[in-house]
Amino acid sequence: MEWYEALALLIGSIMFLMAMGMPVALAFLAANIIGAWIFMGGERGIVALLNNGWGALTKFALVPIPLFLLMGEIFFHTGLGGRMFSAIDKLLGRLPGRLSYVTVLGGTGFSTLSGSSMGSTALLGSLMVPEMSNRGYKRYMSIGPILGTGGLAIIIPPSALAVLLATLAQIDVGALLIAGIIPGLILAALYIGTIFLQTRLDPSAAPAYEVPPHSIAEKIKLLTTDVVPMIGLMVVIVVMMINGIVTPSEAAAFGALGVLILALIYRCLTWQAIKASIRGALRVTLMAYLIVFGSATFSQLLAFSGASRGLINWATGFDFDPIFMLLIMFGVLLILGMFMEQISMMLLTVPIFFPLAISLGFDPIWFGLIMLLALEISFTTPPFGLLLFVMKGVAPPDTTMREIYLSAIPFIICSLFLVALLIMFPPIAIWLPQVG
Repeated sequence: MEWYEALALLIGSIMFLMAMGMPVALAFLAANIIGAWIFMGGERGIVALLNNGWGALTKFALVPIPLFLLMGEIFFHTGLGGRMFSAIDKLLGRLPGRLSYVTVLGGTGFSTLSGSSMGSTALLGSLMVPEMSNRGYKRYMSIGPILGTGGLAIIIPPSALAVLLATLAQIDVGALLIAGIIPGLILAALYIGTIFLQTRLDPSAAPAYEVPPHSIAEKIKLLTTDVVPMIGLMVVIVVMMINGIVTPSEAAAFGALGVLILALIYRCLTWQAIKASIRGALRVTLMAYLIVFGSATFSQLLAFSGASRGLINWATGFDFDPIFMLLIMFGVLLILGMFMEQISMMLLTVPIFFPLAISLGFDPIWFGLIMLLALEISFTTPPFGLLLFVMKGVAPPDTTMREIYLSAIPFIICSLFLVALLIMFPPIAIWLPQVG
């Protein structure tokens, strides 16, 4: 069987099973069993494939996923996130469009602690949109920053999706996490600049209103009690990883422990919050581990059938500039993001794109960050970006999908601008991991 026939058979089986309504992880597993039977010698091949898949789940690099998820769930269910947002709101005073800035600043902090775009968007949407609507904010001023900031959870550490991508691609987990710091902060700054421009062009989009005055002493107290401890926890974790004091797995453990200690100090750690946090983290962890199992076996089948080598030889046989090939892969991810959720995209593309990127001479950490940004953009890509529907679920009932789509566009442009910066100046991504 030719390589393209093997590739079509494997991917076609997966797409068919997904179209029939089978869960993503199970669709990959079923297609892998079919492929092992055809390409690896029947029952013996299936047993070997499954044994290799179980081996992929024993990697120490997977440990940060449940711990980062638990960290974010505790932060959400104990109400620490609400305290941080309330404090930032009071610190900004009468700044025009201040609630939009609160969304970006508070959302960036929450994203770093939660590592979950859906969780971040759900929290911000339920907290901020009704409040901004009551204050007379136009929809694009309330919904847009939330959609943009929700995606920051993908690239700013700790990010469970970055850990999963690094594990699937077999690259350094810590380096990929650290690589997202500077681009993530640049993206947050671009979002703030976008809000500033929007308030200048249309002052009525964020009407001014009276706010209770707070003294300097009160603001200092808010900053030191409700903002610095939460953000400081993330900073300590990142600094320890950069300096090699802890591994990503140990950093995740320290982060989860740190949030627990903060919740105890603020007396908001209840038994109900613990149960909800464990339940939420366990649900997503099990899904992630099934995905790792399916991806590991899928990668082996691509290699064993000759599909991955044939595809690389075919792609590199064209006289295309490597950057042009990068843009093609980026475009494929954006198109897939209109119809698939991010983990499914990673399962389908990582085994193909990373070997191709390495053969083209791209730094794997830099390419991993580019891929994370593509996933972040596809989260809000109309018509089927996942965060668009999360926002629809938590926004006021009269919010239309058209309003949500239009609100997302300026922040998608910011992300595309960051991708262009990374292509023109790769050290933005790879300098900090090299320093560490």
